[in-house]
Amino acid sequence: MAIVAKMTLVMILVSVGIGGQRVVAEDEDYKAMHHVVGGDRGWDPSTDVGSWSAGTTFRVGDKIWFTYSRVHGKIAELKTKEEYESCDVSNPIRMYTDGLDSVSLEEEGIRYFASSNSKSCKSGLKLHVEIMPSDSPKIITSEGSALALAAGPISSGSTQLAANCVFLIIGLLISNLI
Repeated sequence: MAIVAKMTLVMILVSVGIGGQRVVAEDEDYKAMHHVVGGDRGWDPSTDVGSWSAGTTFRVGDKIWFTYSRVHGKIAELKTKEEYESCDVSNPIRMYTDGLDSVSLEEEGIRYFASSNSKSCKSGLKLHVEIMPSDSPKIITSEGSALALAAGPISSGSTQLAANCVFLIIGLLISNLI
């Protein structure tokens, strides 16, 4: 019975050690990005959202995150370029109101977002997002554009092997104590 318990423990520890395989969104060559709109300042009237987005490539599978104070208004997702340019938020597709909202970019095309505060919107607090296919070349020009990779850091093969050996040794040591 003790041997079964030891082997089970070793198998669990080895499984944990090997289980850290990377997870890739949709395409094996593409890792989805999480973008915080406006970088460190977020969605704020003092942020130049237009300049921030000019240095950012958005692709299918990415997420954009709006971080904002509700004091500055809500965020409206708009249907047309005309509504976007005129800051007409009277008929939005959706209103974001939580202060921290994520939006999944699930298909190619252009999406429009604007502050529900007319003055802020007309001062430039609005964003158009052109979503490229996930297999388009990856361009990252701004440190603030990427919050995190969906897959997290990818370790080299030797690092993964070393981690697996550590788990195996720990498992064997623990099994000898049982």
